[in-house]
Amino acid sequence: MDKYDVVVIGSGPGGYVCAIRCAQLGLKTALVEKYNSLGGTCLNVGCIPSKALLDSSEHYHQAAHDFKEHGIDLKDLKVNFKQMIERKRGVVEQTVGGIDFLMKKNKIDVIHGLGSFESDTVIKISGEKETKIEAKNVVIATGSKPGSLPFIEIDKERIITSTEALELDELPKKMIVIGGGVIGLELGSVYARLGTEVEVIEYMDRIIPTMDSAMSKELMKSMKKLGVKFHLSHQVKEVKRNKKSVSVKADDKKGNEQSFSADYCLVSVGRRPYTDGLGFDKAGVELDDRGRVVVNDHLQTSKSHIYAIGDVVRGAMLAHKAEEEGTMVAELINGEQPHIDYNLIPNVVYTWPEVASVGKTEEQLKEEKHAYKVGSFPFKASGRARASMDTDGVIKVLADKETDEILGVHMCGPRAADMIAEAVVAMEYRATAEDISRMSHAHPTFTEAFREATLAATDNRAIHI
Repeated sequence: MDKYDVVVIGSGPGGYVCAIRCAQLGLKTALVEKYNSLGGTCLNVGCIPSKALLDSSEHYHQAAHDFKEHGIDLKDLKVNFKQMIERKRGVVEQTVGGIDFLMKKNKIDVIHGLGSFESDTVIKISGEKETKIEAKNVVIATGSKPGSLPFIEIDKERIITSTEALELDELPKKMIVIGGGVIGLELGSVYARLGTEVEVIEYMDRIIPTMDSAMSKELMKSMKKLGVKFHLSHQVKEVKRNKKSVSVKADDKKGNEQSFSADYCLVSVGRRPYTDGLGFDKAGVELDDRGRVVVNDHLQTSKSHIYAIGDVVRGAMLAHKAEEEGTMVAELINGEQPHIDYNLIPNVVYTWPEVASVGKTEEQLKEEKHAYKVGSFPFKASGRARASMDTDGVIKVLADKETDEILGVHMCGPRAADMIAEAVVAMEYRATAEDISRMSHAHPTFTEAFREATLAATDNRAIHI
C-alpha cells in the first residue's frame, strides 16, 4: 500500500491548490478525483465556463446595442449559440489541461476514482480498479453540488441547474430563474443579453441578499434594462414539467398565488456540501445539521490529522476562499502558523455591471451599532465610464466615524471584480479613507471612482460630484 504525507480528496480550486502547496513544501502528496477531469465544479461547470459565456454574451449585447453609438455599423448580427457553447468548452479544456500540467510539474500523484475512508488513515479509491493508499494527513476538498427544494424534481432537460444551463443545445425563448443570488443572476443575464425573456423569482425582498442593499438596488436597475423581470418576496410552491415547458406557482408577500410558465426553469437556490459516499463514519469525522464537515479554526475535523476546506465547510462558497484554506492547511501540516482573515475575502457577481464587495455591509454595521460614515461616487460622473458607455453603478465606502479606517467597500460597476483588489489591499493594511484619497490614481480610469468615494467619506471632499 502506497503511503503519503498528504492525501487530498477533491481537485477543485481548494484541493489542487492545497496539493501544489504541499508538494512545494516537500510533502509526498496524492490527489484523488472522482471525475476524469481535474478542476472540480469551478473549472468544469462553474466559475470558468460561466465567465466564458458571460463574456461572449456581453460582446454580443454591446454589438447589438452600443456599437452604432460608437460609430460601428454591423449587418446581419446574430447569435451562433452552438459556437458560443463550443468556445466555452474550449476554454474549459485549456484550463483543465493547465491543472494536469501543474500536477505533473509538482510531482503529485493523481488517482482517479471515488475516494472514501476505510479508516482515519486509509483511503479506498473505487475506480476502474480498486486501490487503497495510506495517509499521515488527509484533506477533504469535495466541494458542493447545486441545491434544490424538496418538491422540485430536477429533470436536467427543462427543469435545470447551473450545470445544465451551461450546456443547453438551444437558446431558450423564455427562462424562469428561481433564486436571485449570484449564480441565478449571472446565468440569467447571459440569456437575457442573448434575447431570452428572463423572469427571476426570489424569496427575499431583494436580490443578492447577502450583499449591501445599495448594490442590490443598483444591479436590479441595470438588469431591468436588459428586460429581466423580478418577482421579489415570492415563495415558490410548485414547479411542474410539461412536454416542452415548465409551469411554476408561487405565493407573493400578500399570500396571493402567482403563476409563471417558460420553456426552461433554472433552479438556483444555493449549493449543498458534497459528502456522499465518503465514509466519514469510518473515519470518525462529524457533520453538522446542514451536512457540512465540522472544523475548528485550523480547519481540523474531529480527527486532528484530517482537515476539510472550501464549500464542504462553513463560510462562503467561493473558489478563492477554498484556495486560501488549501494553502493554509498545507502550511499548518508543515508546522507553520498561517492565518486567514475571512472578513477580507471579497465577493463578486460577474454580471455587467459587475458587483464586488469586501468587509462589512452597511446593514451589518447598523446591527453592530458601529459608528460609521459613508462616501459614494456614481460611475455616471466618471470620465472613463462615459468614454466606454459603462455609466451604470456606484462605489460605496464605509469607514469608522472616529478613526476613518475603511470597514467595507461595495462596488457595482465596470471591472468591479478587478477593482475590489485595491480595497482588499487597503483593508489588509488597515488603511483609512484618507489614505486612499491621497494616493494618485491614473486618469482616466475606473479606479478613480474608488478614490472619489473615499474623498466623499473624508469630509465630503469628492471633486467630481
